[in-house]
Amino acid sequence: MWRYLVGAGGALLLVVAGLFLFRGAASTGNSLPKAPVAAIASETEQDVPGEPPSAAAKTREQKRFDRIDKDKNDGISKDEFFALRRKLFARLDTDHDGKLSFEEWSVKAVERFAGADKDKSGVLNRAEFATTAVKRKPKPRCVCAPAGAKAQTPVAQDAADDSEG
Repeated sequence: MWRYLVGAGGALLLVVAGLFLFRGAASTGNSLPKAPVAAIASETEQDVPGEPPSAAAKTREQKRFDRIDKDKNDGISKDEFFALRRKLFARLDTDHDGKLSFEEWSVKAVERFAGADKDKSGVLNRAEFATTAVKRKPKPRCVCAPAGAKAQTPVAQDAADDSEG
């Protein structure tokens, strides 16, 4: 029973100590002067614009139009429109006769055939034809496969590539 009395006495001491500590030692008066409201409003209005600034960004089509319009008259003439195509045509027309032959038009394919035909027979054998294969970049292999997809091992991937063609 003496424990209850000691506990009640300790609680009473804590209440009395609290009354003395928090009895109003803090000042209730405001020591800071009030800030002028008009000055604060004018500063914030100057710092933050009403609308965010916007730059006159050109769209992709406007940039393309400006690139083609060489004389900058806000109009694309027929000559301006076909200028790039004329340059590309002239680059392909190697004999400069104003006509594209099949060999001129397919110059890359003709060069690939001539480069692959090592014996200059005009016919590609299997080994020569294998050199004309398109060099493809390998697909990056992800460690984590998407949900529901079967992850293929490198051996299974090579087997799948061989069965395609």
